[in-house]
Amino acid sequence: MFVYIVRRLAGMMVVMLIVAAVVFVIARVVPGDPAAVMLGSSATPEDIAALRGRLGLDQPLLGQFLIYLQQIARLDLGESIFLNRPVAQALAERSELTAMLTLMSVGIAVVIGVPVGILSAAMRGRWIDQASIGLAMLAASVPSFWIGLTLIKYLAVDLPWFPVAGYGPPDASFAERLHHLVLPAIALGIPNSALILRFTRTSMLDVLGDDYVRTARAKGLSPLVVVLKHALRNAMIPILTVIGLTAAVMIAGAIVTETVFGLPGVGNLIVSAVLRRDYPVIQGALLVVSAIYVLINLSVDLLYAVVDPRVRY
Repeated sequence: MFVYIVRRLAGMMVVMLIVAAVVFVIARVVPGDPAAVMLGSSATPEDIAALRGRLGLDQPLLGQFLIYLQQIARLDLGESIFLNRPVAQALAERSELTAMLTLMSVGIAVVIGVPVGILSAAMRGRWIDQASIGLAMLAASVPSFWIGLTLIKYLAVDLPWFPVAGYGPPDASFAERLHHLVLPAIALGIPNSALILRFTRTSMLDVLGDDYVRTARAKGLSPLVVVLKHALRNAMIPILTVIGLTAAVMIAGAIVTETVFGLPGVGNLIVSAVLRRDYPVIQGALLVVSAIYVLINLSVDLLYAVVDPRVRY
């Protein structure tokens, strides 16, 4: 196990190096100059050139990239051009909201997708199975921003049960902040529950036809025990895989959801950084998101050995 973890972490370093290079190039290929954005339309070419020199943007791209790699090696994400503070600090200030939104969304997706997928597999061919498949296809086809706008219209405007936008005042309690995240979490969780539902159904159908399941039924065990105790345990590996992938995808999906609901999270920070051409924030945020994505995949792989003792690394 230790050797496997070390090997995966080494592979993670290679992936992060590739991500850093790709993000660095993409950030500078996008049209726009941070110095020109900061100084405004009335700035002269001399003023822009002077500011580019102070920001180090007048150096060759290779030199800028090498400096960036040196910063990453020191675990330094650099200094934000517009915020005038370290990128790590800016991300830390907004990470709580994004983390809570992602966890709530994953919880909603799992609560909907796994039980409905199990029920659909157990009732294969019946109306419940057909209805769940249809609803899953519908949920997967509807974008999260449309669901968010619909929830705002009916549950925040027509029926003022939830806040329209924002994250509450600075002194808001934990319960109040959770209240602000209910609608965004639903908007993000419902479309992603469809994938979990379909994978759960498929995985359960694969094991429900195995010999040990038929033997359990022949022994007179109740259908509930057969499905939940025997079949589900052996179907968990594909389900864990799709849950891990869904959690990673939701981090990126939070960008749209945070914009719709006006939430000051990491996603909103990335959007603002792209509009301002704030290279250090763009690079640092995407690098951190990529690292989280890789760590989630590693955690899921390690959970395989916990769920199924037959898995060995």
